[in-house]
Amino acid sequence: MNNASELSGDVPLGLTPSQWEAISGLTSHSQTRIPTDEASRPSSVYLSELRFDAEMQAVFRSVPVVATMSAYVQAGMSLAQDCYGVPILITRDKDGVARCFLNACRHRGAKLIESTEPVKSARLSCPYHAWTYAADGKLIGVPRQETFPSIKKCELGLVPLTTYEAGGYIWVGLDPEASPEMLPGSQQICEDLEAFGLQNMHVYGRRLYDLKANWKLVVEPFLEPYHIQRLHADSIAKMFVDAPNVISLIGPHQRQCSGKANFDPAILNGQIDNLHKYITHAYLVFPNTIVVTSPYYISVMVLMPRGVGRTVVDYYMLVKSAPDTEKAKELYARSYRLIDEVFGGEDFRAAQLQQEGLGSGAIDRVYFGGLEEMIGPFHDAVESFLPNEAV
Repeated sequence: MNNASELSGDVPLGLTPSQWEAISGLTSHSQTRIPTDEASRPSSVYLSELRFDAEMQAVFRSVPVVATMSAYVQAGMSLAQDCYGVPILITRDKDGVARCFLNACRHRGAKLIESTEPVKSARLSCPYHAWTYAADGKLIGVPRQETFPSIKKCELGLVPLTTYEAGGYIWVGLDPEASPEMLPGSQQICEDLEAFGLQNMHVYGRRLYDLKANWKLVVEPFLEPYHIQRLHADSIAKMFVDAPNVISLIGPHQRQCSGKANFDPAILNGQIDNLHKYITHAYLVFPNTIVVTSPYYISVMVLMPRGVGRTVVDYYMLVKSAPDTEKAKELYARSYRLIDEVFGGEDFRAAQLQQEGLGSGAIDRVYFGGLEEMIGPFHDAVESFLPNEAV
């Protein structure tokens, strides 16, 4: 049984037909193909300031990017995000509508909120001179307004940014002068993630990592299985096999599904108690958001470039609901520690080691083998947005 036509029954709950079709392509490990596609890139794609500036302008400030998780900003709350180099203010009003603005008071530009944690407030007041705004961005209060006889409050609301909410995310367009549309394939990606229930999950934990590495180097480990048996030899390698994934290019986005060490295709014909015990999904939500499924939680990483050799990773661990038993509390706490050890201590460390090595000028080109076949299309997608002189 190697294809969707041989599957029995309907698409299981918690999956889209597209996901189920990809899963049906998984074979037993002994029958897995050996990929031989190769690619390479000049080291300058990770080191050039001109290249980085082009990516920020043509990609990050031209397409909608993930600002935060929907579940992280509840009704009546606001969140400041500054990791893209643009001060963003995310609000959700009492009716549940999410909006994004520039986090800058229209009086003299001070940030309204400094905290990187959500704050509960029906109104947003500037700490400098107390100009006050509603959750919809309208200016509603100016102390000693008689000293500003010419201003019109209706013209001095917060500067709005294009905002979408889909797939369990709040998306933002970083350029206030533009109204970017969602990229091709985004609807399918959002349907997949909503099938997993991302929009309703509980944020168990959030952690920021400030890495000395180009953002693409931080993305790449999550696009290939080649490193798992090597980089993760002492942590999670025993849970996986050295085999390629079933891959899907969905617009510029990517989806991978792979059978774990205990995977047998026969399980797909029966009742599956928890598909994530046997199959791992990994998504690249273009350009910079990674989603990885696990049996009891889902990891989301938003990789926010801050310089050619600096990336801030906004990590979220999502669970179905807040732990309400001692067993659940211990399971989630243990999982959260493991994430820090594996992602923080291994994947992110590897990206920083690469940056150091490449930055020395030791090599002028990097190479990708068959088990890294999705890295080439990732670079292709990034480069499709760039002007010719920047590629």
